Amino acid sequence: MNVACPPAVQSGGWWQPFAAFDGVAVLHVDLAPDALNEQRAWAWLDPAERQRADQFRHGGAKRQYVLCRSALRSLLCDALSCRNEQLAFRASKHGKPSAFVGGSKSAFGFNVSHGGRHGLIALAPDGTVGVDVEERSAPRNLDVLVDTVLSPGERAEVMAAAGDEKLRLFLNLWTMKEALSKARGVGMSMDVSGFEIPHGMLRGTRGGVFCFPDVPDLTWALHNVGTDDFAAAVACTTQAVCDAS
Repeated sequence: MNVACPPAVQSGGWWQPFAAFDGVAVLHVDLAPDALNEQRAWAWLDPAERQRADQFRHGGAKRQYVLCRSALRSLLCDALSCRNEQLAFRASKHGKPSAFVGGSKSAFGFNVSHGGRHGLIALAPDGTVGVDVEERSAPRNLDVLVDTVLSPGERAEVMAAAGDEKLRLFLNLWTMKEALSKARGVGMSMDVSGFEIPHGMLRGTRGGVFCFPDVPDLTWALHNVGTDDFAAAVACTTQAVCDAS
């Protein structure tokens, strides 16, 4: 994995470059409690975003939203050469947001995910992108998720794993599937058990090329960017030939 980010992508008060590949820059957002960062982040939000933030009942969820949204605003303002007050967001029917500058839609691709104390923002100037991150802790309904998220073959691989490897493998697969569904723009409306991650990535390869069964002519570069602290994946459009698996 190439960890050198494009020169235009700079660190901020609570985010920093994390990875770069295929023209996509990925940034890590530190979501740990920090009163000064949260105060600075709040100033970036527009009235509707502040209203939404105040609706979160859990302080951690509010902090995640505020810190990620403000980081995204700062990064997009730099990338699109616009002022913060010119930047707005509108979502598709499946919830995938697009950026608008002065009322005009931008083709600049981006996606955001957060889990626990970690947030990731993926920026794709020339394409569509999806990102997902999950802290490496067992969800309460792990067995249910294994049955509903994975294909039969993937389920067999996970259930055959022992100890911590079972959770590690499941989270890797889950984040890769979520990144792909978010990149396609359908999010949680897609049955992710209906497709399989490239076999090499199931075995530990960090990158691969994927095609959805119902859209074989559209290919996606898939990257496992997880660390010891979190599972994470990024998917973006590519001209590469789909992996045979």
